[in-house]
Amino acid sequence: MMETLIYKKLDDNKVKCEMCNHFCVIKNKKSGICNVRENQQGILKSLVYDKIIAKNIDPIEKKPVFHLKPGSLSYSVATVGCNFKCLFCQNFNIAQMPLNNKHIPGFKMTPKEIVNQAVKENCKSISFTYTEPTIYFELALETAKLAKDKGLFNIFVTNGYMSSKALKKIAPFLDAANVDLKAFNEKFYKEQCKAKLEPVKENLKLMKSLKILVEITTLLIPGLNDDINEIKAMADFIAKSLGKKTPWHISRFYPCYKSSQINPTPVKTLKQAYKIGKDAGLRYVYTGNVAGLESENTFCHFCNKIIVKRYSYDVENFITKKGECPYCNTKVYGIF
Repeated sequence: MMETLIYKKLDDNKVKCEMCNHFCVIKNKKSGICNVRENQQGILKSLVYDKIIAKNIDPIEKKPVFHLKPGSLSYSVATVGCNFKCLFCQNFNIAQMPLNNKHIPGFKMTPKEIVNQAVKENCKSISFTYTEPTIYFELALETAKLAKDKGLFNIFVTNGYMSSKALKKIAPFLDAANVDLKAFNEKFYKEQCKAKLEPVKENLKLMKSLKILVEITTLLIPGLNDDINEIKAMADFIAKSLGKKTPWHISRFYPCYKSSQINPTPVKTLKQAYKIGKDAGLRYVYTGNVAGLESENTFCHFCNKIIVKRYSYDVENFITKKGECPYCNTKVYGIF
């Protein structure tokens, strides 16, 4: 347990958390929306700094991050908790904790131990993932600093709802982020996530300006965010506001959590969205959660040949050490 880094003290022992765009005003002995930042006598404490709930050695493609060291391993960690309340949460068993009993499960693992383990396991990067890294920001920041000293890359897999203060603070140590752009309408964010769309859009633009390698994931959920016009608007936003080289992962939904009554996304919907992304001028569009589609591969945007071949997590990387297409020498977006 430690004092959090970004908050303001208010009158009557209240505090205002400024770590994410909820900007929770928290009374004494209460916690914010994430349930892991608690006001203790006017001091905002992180309850998860030393409470790791998950650690794994993952293929970097699982994040998914396709444009940073394809085929490499990423040491992946998380604590419990999230600042979103998504009804379709895929990791709800750890993200939607702690509940009312305030018990914080997990085991002790210091930033130094995380980095040492990543090095020992020959991982090229550390991913802060599974839940929402913003809510364990202090742990992520300290780990990221140590990781850079060891030559490792740092990755956030995030809902993109951190405050601009938080983003600017970690940016010097953050190499890449996969950001969930969950939909392109405020109603979805309000009803499905208990959040807002606009801060996510602003943070995506800020990440680009801070030179963070940004990849975007959209989970297409039948009847909720799969309207063709909405997908077109999203693709246009990515192309015009973030750049045509921004990778976009369009993923298949499977029934889970409080959305178990919804059917899986039809593959034809993924293919439609893929075409919309390409028609918008995006160079790197991918489909996810369906193995075997050609759209798992990375194609050179100039000669259209496969430069990274994928089948699920099996990867053949043909990109040169200079980060170029081996066939036409065109520069490929990313870190290779």
